[in-house]
Amino acid sequence: MIKDYYKFIKELRIKKGLSQIEVAGKIDISRSSYIKFEQGKTELSLSEAAKLADMFGISLEEMKTGLKPNYVKYKQMILAFLRSGVAVDGKIPKTKLAKLLYLSDFAWFYKHLESMSGMSYRRIKYGPVPDNYFRAIEELFEEGLINIDNKAKDGAFLIFQTRSGQRGNLSELRADEKKLIKEISIKWKGKRTQEIVKFTHDQLPFLICDDNEIIPYGLITQENPDHVY
Repeated sequence: MIKDYYKFIKELRIKKGLSQIEVAGKIDISRSSYIKFEQGKTELSLSEAAKLADMFGISLEEMKTGLKPNYVKYKQMILAFLRSGVAVDGKIPKTKLAKLLYLSDFAWFYKHLESMSGMSYRRIKYGPVPDNYFRAIEELFEEGLINIDNKAKDGAFLIFQTRSGQRGNLSELRADEKKLIKEISIKWKGKRTQEIVKFTHDQLPFLICDDNEIIPYGLITQENPDHVY
């Protein structure tokens, strides 16, 4: 299990107004054992973890990752970045767009201890990206909301929104989430893809994790405030 999921479980318990002894009783372990679990000093058995997940109304996978993915919202985040002004001549490299999405999710977690989209980001060669990023791009293209230009001189795939995309629904995004997306766009407008790739590679979450590992959101809380996005 991802190390920082203990904090996620503690937050769920507090939100539900439950004490440690109440939760311990419901999953049939001692209070001291449960306290050690929340402190990350011990693990639960599969049956204990299943009882805990059921109590909080989440799946075992969601409990392990501390995430509840919102795929529709993630696709709307892509559209939000495309209409944020970050794109040069209305087009943005596919790799740069992936990094902007990562920064927005992890910056939101830095401030609120929750991800904007709930997607799981994997550490790959060119930076952190969810497995579903490429699927999301393909679906937005098939839906007629974006186009893809593969004729750039450097071989990059450039993403840009269509007229339908400009009118696309962003109802899953709150005003303060759109504001953060705009702030990140302003910072990275005009910057080369290599610059944002290097920035994400130099961040603590990427540096600590192994290749192909899912990056725990909690690692970003240890990052320098000036290096979150």
